Amino acid sequence: MDILEKTMNRKTIYSGKVITLDVETVLLPNNKVASREIVRHPGAVAILPIDDQGNIYFVKQFRKAIEHELLEIPAGKLEKGEEPSQCALRELQEEIGFTSNKLTFITQIYTSPGFADEKIYIFKAENLVKSELVKDEDEFINIYRYRPDEAFNMIKNGKIRDAKTIAALLLGFKL
Repeated sequence: MDILEKTMNRKTIYSGKVITLDVETVLLPNNKVASREIVRHPGAVAILPIDDQGNIYFVKQFRKAIEHELLEIPAGKLEKGEEPSQCALRELQEEIGFTSNKLTFITQIYTSPGFADEKIYIFKAENLVKSELVKDEDEFINIYRYRPDEAFNMIKNGKIRDAKTIAALLLGFKL
């Protein structure tokens, strides 16, 4: 059975700094018409930074959308024309003050494909080198470092709830 939804019309409702919101009229496989609200996002990267002792760096920041602080791996939005690997190195420096001599692509994930097209490229960063911490003006971040066993326990007890962080930990350590 063909399950493709064919776009008949697209209207941009909002276009901002981070996202665009489109409403699409689609033709369903059963020839009925439906409406889809779609959040367009330029994509992002997430980095699993591991130091020479095997510890993982995390950031804790307040996330307004959920009105809560989250413990996450460093991450950030792709700039127009920026390669994911370059974005990963930039975000490492901006969020935890390191660069990496060994950046390895792990995978890419879609965050919420039911309504958004955001894709996150996940990298592992090893051979970390201390560099200047160049924070964004509007980001307030606390930096933490945990052993892998501590991080996995924090997933189990609900202290780490961020999907990109969980995916990176699970795939980065091949569990």
